[in-house]
Amino acid sequence: MTKQHHSVLIVGGGAAGVSVANNMRRQDKTIDIAIIEPSETHYYQPGFTIVGGGAYTLKQTSKNEADLIHPSVTWIKEYADSFQPDENSITLRSGDVISYDYLVVCPGLQLDWDKIEGLKETIGKNGVCSNYSPDTVEYTWECIQNIKQGTALFTQPPMPIKCAGAPQKIMYLATDRFIKKGIRDKIDVQFCNAGPGMFGVPFFAKALKKVVDDYGITCNFGNNLVAINGETKTATFETTDSEGNKQRVDRQFDMIHVTPPQSAPDFIKQSPLAAESGWVDVHQNTLQHNKYQNIFGLGDATTTPNAKTAAAVRKQIPVVVDNILKLKDNAALVEGYDGYGSCPLTTSLNTVILAEFSYGGKVTPSFPFLDPRTKSYLWWLGKIMGFPWLYWQLMIKGIRFDIPHLEKYAAKFVKDDNDA
Repeated sequence: MTKQHHSVLIVGGGAAGVSVANNMRRQDKTIDIAIIEPSETHYYQPGFTIVGGGAYTLKQTSKNEADLIHPSVTWIKEYADSFQPDENSITLRSGDVISYDYLVVCPGLQLDWDKIEGLKETIGKNGVCSNYSPDTVEYTWECIQNIKQGTALFTQPPMPIKCAGAPQKIMYLATDRFIKKGIRDKIDVQFCNAGPGMFGVPFFAKALKKVVDDYGITCNFGNNLVAINGETKTATFETTDSEGNKQRVDRQFDMIHVTPPQSAPDFIKQSPLAAESGWVDVHQNTLQHNKYQNIFGLGDATTTPNAKTAAAVRKQIPVVVDNILKLKDNAALVEGYDGYGSCPLTTSLNTVILAEFSYGGKVTPSFPFLDPRTKSYLWWLGKIMGFPWLYWQLMIKGIRFDIPHLEKYAAKFVKDDNDA
């Protein structure tokens, strides 16, 4: 067993971890920073939707991790295993111990494939696909290309999940493909959502209801996928009616896009850093741990009640970096994160609704005078070109950029929506 010490130790080298390290380096040229991350490949996960929809390649979403981390940052290519916050240390899977002055926890979340009976045995074949992993996303495009008739199911598990709009984004892309191929009337497209509605923010839920109606998609709410048999092409759902009664319903499919249940990584759930829910227990505005003052969390693994999106991470990064530096200087922390999240909802192969919102479901767009519910080709260009460029060239490199998002920009449109 070996021991080492770093001033700032970051657990997780995804969007949050690499960006925090590089942003911290830009703010302080001398501070000692290390990242614990076992993967050698870094993925731009928001791109998986359009990989599955055939508008992007998996290669376009990936870069070498080594090329993204500033050379002055120590990369520990290992798995974090356990936390000892009272000793300011963590233990790696190898048994090595790393101590720290400040800890940043951002390992992302885990995909719980095992929670759906039979899924692991059939994912990637038998018409069973998922955009949620780089190992399975390309098969989604195969399924969309290969289906000629029958039933196409698209599932959404209980919250929280990465980008709550992603399960329906791929459904719209697939349906638009079916229309362009002239086979839409031969395919029954169904959205099977464990939740009660289209989207968690009512303002956007209404707009999306119109999208599914225009496409002629059947929505089955209160339908949670619990088992799947790829060979018989049978999906089993636990349904819940308005009175809370549950029963199991089998649905046949020719292709099914599965969004797996998701939760905090097991090593987080089992740690002293976890809240009762299993997520890293942080203050929703400062992102400081609610018990351990020198620990911060951001990204998908925390208790903050925001949408788990890359846009949320972008807004959280400077809050974490600045608050660590303030703590280091014995200054007051800033409650700088307001719950902002953004979900570019791909409604067709050339249109996107850019949903932006903050805590409490407040609609907080970044662009005044533009109706946030509008299906726009501009945001499609953003999805396939602009947003990836911002991710790779600015955010990941630790370059700060901010576009104000204000509730007042949406006031007129929200009022009109409420009056309708």
